[in-house]
Amino acid sequence: MDSPFATPVFINEIIDQPVDISATPYFYNDGGQPTYLAAPPAGVTPITPAATDPALAMGNEYIVPEIAGVKQTPPYGVETQLGLVAEDVEYLPLWATPMTAAAFGITLVEKGQCVALQSPVKQLHQVEYEYGVWAGHWSPYQGTGNALLTVVCTDLEHHDFPHVFASTDPKFPLVISVARYWPKLGRIRMADLWVPQGSALYIPPKPQVPGQDVIDLHNNRNSARACWGDIHASSIRTHTLLQTDNGFFYWYWNPKPTVHRNLPPRA
Repeated sequence: MDSPFATPVFINEIIDQPVDISATPYFYNDGGQPTYLAAPPAGVTPITPAATDPALAMGNEYIVPEIAGVKQTPPYGVETQLGLVAEDVEYLPLWATPMTAAAFGITLVEKGQCVALQSPVKQLHQVEYEYGVWAGHWSPYQGTGNALLTVVCTDLEHHDFPHVFASTDPKFPLVISVARYWPKLGRIRMADLWVPQGSALYIPPKPQVPGQDVIDLHNNRNSARACWGDIHASSIRTHTLLQTDNGFFYWYWNPKPTVHRNLPPRA
């Protein structure tokens, strides 16, 4: 007998549009719509991307005394399991502002602003996605296949291509999980950045650099976190700039269950 229940949305790809960074190297937030241009609009001065300042520290801090394991997963990337010391791992919810985004090496691009994109890969894609509230409840690391789990593990990444995460849902803000990891100090700070509707986050390429002081990490599978508690909604729409083919990722994860709380709506 067929199930009487609707299948929950996981992640749906709505529209995939190629973006040639050589021809259109500027991201422009056109009234909340992500746009890629050959030059800044008349009268608009590109904003300066946030610098990586190792002294900036926001979010909940946890100790990382060891690397529990490293797994090569060619051709996709490398998995690093962090040995977190914590009974509970909670991501601090923060509204995305220029300051809170910069604490994770990210630039907030608000309506009417533009930024020059950096990318060693010139052929990228802007994809409109629908993310369901359960999209973060999947672990690619623990042998659970495609099962949706009752817990959300720490699952973060960096890579050598840029991201633009645009908050384009008509009803809800976008939620991006972020972290700043100091490998030499053995500590990490974690947060959920809540991106106001109409704003966007620009994350420049973050390649692997031997001996670096900080590693900035992110993940967008909890994009629909703002839906939790709304009986009428279980997914959001968002636009993401990314490399869809042949990307190489550096994943950082931990199996402990994580806590992600909602922020109250902005007045």
